[in-house]
Amino acid sequence: MHEIEPFYNWQRYYVSEDDEKSPFYERTYGIEYEDTIYGYYIDPNWDSIGSETLYCKILIADYDLRYAVIELFGEWNDTLHNDIMFLKRTVIDHLSKQGINQYILIGENIFQFHGGEEDYYEEWYEDVEDGWIAAINFPNFILEEFKRYHIDSYINFGGTLQMIDNWRTMKPHLFYDVVKGLIMRRLT
Repeated sequence: MHEIEPFYNWQRYYVSEDDEKSPFYERTYGIEYEDTIYGYYIDPNWDSIGSETLYCKILIADYDLRYAVIELFGEWNDTLHNDIMFLKRTVIDHLSKQGINQYILIGENIFQFHGGEEDYYEEWYEDVEDGWIAAINFPNFILEEFKRYHIDSYINFGGTLQMIDNWRTMKPHLFYDVVKGLIMRRLT
């Protein structure tokens, strides 16, 4: 797990610790491995949200277009750790206050999901009003668990959203345009 790093290629466009509106503004990153998930050290560049098992990295936040791309890492465990609460309170609420209402979650590095209450998902869904939440490239077994816990009532996932394998080669705004186009087709 310590070899899995957040995606770096968009740092020429955005760096969350340099963004005064980011919840991670002025955070400094060391080279020492300190954080762990179930006893396994993780790369020090992942941002802690207060959860024992779920970490993230804001890859870009565009306040004019009102979207953010957030890469997730670890185990999303609502049963034991209420990870959605940590994500919502630490990251999403902060970005929402800055006007963000379109969220793209990258889930390739989510290794497990344990569902729980729907309250925070429902609250997040209501907060975006005319926006949306999209989950991109989560493992299929995670998506099955999302369905089982009715997360699909709040977050768009699956289908064409699973097929954006080349997102790392895109510039952030092109990636956003692709995802937005797919979401708009679903909503109309």
